[in-house]
Amino acid sequence: MDKEAEPLIKAMTAVREKTVCGKRVLAGKLFGKKVGVVICGVGKVNAASATQYAIDKLGADEIINIGVAGGLNDGLKIGAIYCISEAVQYDFDLTQLNGTEIGTLDECDKNYLPLKASGYPEKRLATGDRFNDSKDDFKLLTKVLKADIRDMECGAIAQVCMHAKIPCRSFKIISDLAGSGSTTEQYLKNLSICFETLTKELKNITDIIYG
Repeated sequence: MDKEAEPLIKAMTAVREKTVCGKRVLAGKLFGKKVGVVICGVGKVNAASATQYAIDKLGADEIINIGVAGGLNDGLKIGAIYCISEAVQYDFDLTQLNGTEIGTLDECDKNYLPLKASGYPEKRLATGDRFNDSKDDFKLLTKVLKADIRDMECGAIAQVCMHAKIPCRSFKIISDLAGSGSTTEQYLKNLSICFETLTKELKNITDIIYG
C-alpha cells in the first residue's frame, strides 16, 4: 500500500516515478544503492503482477517484499521486524485432486517455498486473500501449517520468483496479534508504530541485502 511504502520513498533520492496499470512505479537510490519500487496494492494477484513487472521491466536482480503483517503466536511483538524463511499460500488447496498438503502448488511437491533470510529473527509466513478473525483460519494457520505470520502478498511473490529463478526476501513488521482483540482495530492502531520501525530499520535492511 502507499502508506506502507512512504517511509521507503522518503528515504530515496533521485526519484523518478510513473504509473503503470494503475500502480506507482518508482526508481532511484536508497542509501546510495540503485532500487526500484512497485507499490502493488493488496492481495496475491496484485503482488504477483507487480513482481513480474519488476523482473521483466525493471530488470530486478532480487525481489524484496516489505510490509506489515499479522502475528499468529506469542513469540512475536507489535512493531517488531522479522525476516521470512519460507512462505505458503494457505488459500490454495489441491488436496482433493493431488492428495498433497494444503498450500502445495501443482508444480511443487512441498507446500512451503523457501526465501532468503538473514539479519532478523526468521519466521514462517502464510499468505491468503483474507483479512479476518476466523477461528477456522487461525486453526489452519497455526495447527496445520504451523505459521508464525500471515499476510496477503508474500506467498504469491515467492511463487513468481521461484519460476523466474530470482532470489526473494521478505521483511515483515507486526501490526496485530491473533487472540489480542480485533485484528482490524489493532492494525489501525499500530500502523504508526510499524512505520517508525521501518524508518529506523531501512538502512540495516539495505545493508543486509547488499552485503
